[in-house]
Amino acid sequence: MKAFPNARFTQGYGMTELSPVATLLSPADHERPHLLRAAGRAAPCVEVRVVDRAGTEVPRGTVGELVVRGGNVMLGYWNRPEETGAAVRGGWMHTGDGAYMDDEGYVYIVDRLKDMIVTGGENVYSAEVENAVAQHPAVAACAVIGLPDPAWGERVHAVVVLKPGAEATSEEIREHAKARIAGYKCPRSVEFAQTLPLSGAGKVLKRELRENYRRQVAEQTR
Repeated sequence: MKAFPNARFTQGYGMTELSPVATLLSPADHERPHLLRAAGRAAPCVEVRVVDRAGTEVPRGTVGELVVRGGNVMLGYWNRPEETGAAVRGGWMHTGDGAYMDDEGYVYIVDRLKDMIVTGGENVYSAEVENAVAQHPAVAACAVIGLPDPAWGERVHAVVVLKPGAEATSEEIREHAKARIAGYKCPRSVEFAQTLPLSGAGKVLKRELRENYRRQVAEQTR
């Protein structure tokens, strides 16, 4: 917005299964600074809700799963009836995204539910930790995953790619994060890597990071 002051922006949230838009953040919304982290409100002819595991809508401000209903919802995955049944229930597309809705109906995405980490009984959203770590001046990219931990159930683990020529220690990364987010959300362990595994769309493949860890543990226990 600073670079293009004469342009007006519309932000959209959606997925292929939603053909593809579910919410829109209008140009007027972009003029309200507190909404800039929002994904917008329901698009025309679309219903959105945030629900718990039982499918019951949760109170505003509470994180749950974002579900979508409307003529834009897919009919199903081709020849994959079990996956279709898991994704579309009662006409609602279960996105797999953790989100909350404010009192005005604006949706805020917090993380993929499968990437949420439960450590010591507390929910930690990997995206929040990644945003904190990424602000370190030496960090080029990072991904946060949950790893098995005998004391905490899962521990917050950060895989960090440093900028060319930059240096940082695990403790520096941890202290940097502690200054920005609650202590229990900060990485308990930090791993440095040359690159992060990416999909064709440029998304970090956290599944591969978890599998790499499992392989390392298996090799160490041989």
